[in-house]
Amino acid sequence: MQERVTMADVARAAGVSSATVSYVLSGKRAVAPQTRAAVESAIAELGFTVNTAARSLRTGRSSLVALIVPDIANPFFAQLAATLQEELRGMGIHVVVCNTRARRDEERALLAEAVQQRFTGVVITPFRLLPRDMETLTAAGIPAVVSADVPFGPVDLVTPDARTATRRALERVTAAQRRRIAMIAGPRDATGGDPRLELLRSLAGQFGTALPRELVIRGEHTREAGAAGFARLMDRRYRPDAVFCANDVIAIGAMDKARELGIDIPGEVALVGHDDAAFASLVHPQLTTIRYPADSVGRAAARLLRERLDGRPVHRTVHVEAEFVARDSA
Repeated sequence: MQERVTMADVARAAGVSSATVSYVLSGKRAVAPQTRAAVESAIAELGFTVNTAARSLRTGRSSLVALIVPDIANPFFAQLAATLQEELRGMGIHVVVCNTRARRDEERALLAEAVQQRFTGVVITPFRLLPRDMETLTAAGIPAVVSADVPFGPVDLVTPDARTATRRALERVTAAQRRRIAMIAGPRDATGGDPRLELLRSLAGQFGTALPRELVIRGEHTREAGAAGFARLMDRRYRPDAVFCANDVIAIGAMDKARELGIDIPGEVALVGHDDAAFASLVHPQLTTIRYPADSVGRAAARLLRERLDGRPVHRTVHVEAEFVARDSA
């Protein structure tokens, strides 16, 4: 039987130390491009793979990280999953994607499952979860990274900095003399409220407009909710002339309904999404949106998780800058 290729074998073939091979695999430290190329070439030539079974026996943990998201059909979360998997691959860690359908009971059940299966870590975008629900992971010693718009208790956090991007979106809309601003927002019982709504409301006054209560429609983060919310707004006595949406999926639903009602976008109503999902530039008209880059979120989450697994004792927050993307819908 052929002996298993070890990290030391790879190091000898590449002319580096075993520690350097470990850094290339884990991403814990920067490695010079030429050195990384030599190590990766040796790995491919020798057929080296990380012995996850041995590590699991040694640590008492699986080689799995749970990525828990509210809607895997949303391209934002699909990109987040792909990036997280790519970033953790070198550590021999695999990502299990778990879809909660934005339900708190599903979120809690999946946290309990992560503890029962002794997962290496959890990355979660909570929708209706409460900060105290994370205590089950803390008690089990499982590191967690939360991706959310608001703080979420004593955990590592990846969060957007969307203030400048939202201001630029308002600048564009109001420069076109649009003053009746509306929003199709998330549900009232969502985790942390609706910070995207609150940010828009806090900035609107700087542009000579406001976000009146009657022009805020709440619902789930779905295409169907976007269509229903847009229909309700168009039924108002004084219709809005600009509609912001909590995410791009909602915005596409609003665009569907506008087409059905014969309402021209952007001629009659400007439409602004959020996230810049992959389809945003493919629809007609192309969707103006606030880009919150899923790949940057995934890289930040992977980095925080690696640091925790490496023994970092304190929690960190990483702010990912959002960017306004001007297209045809506004």
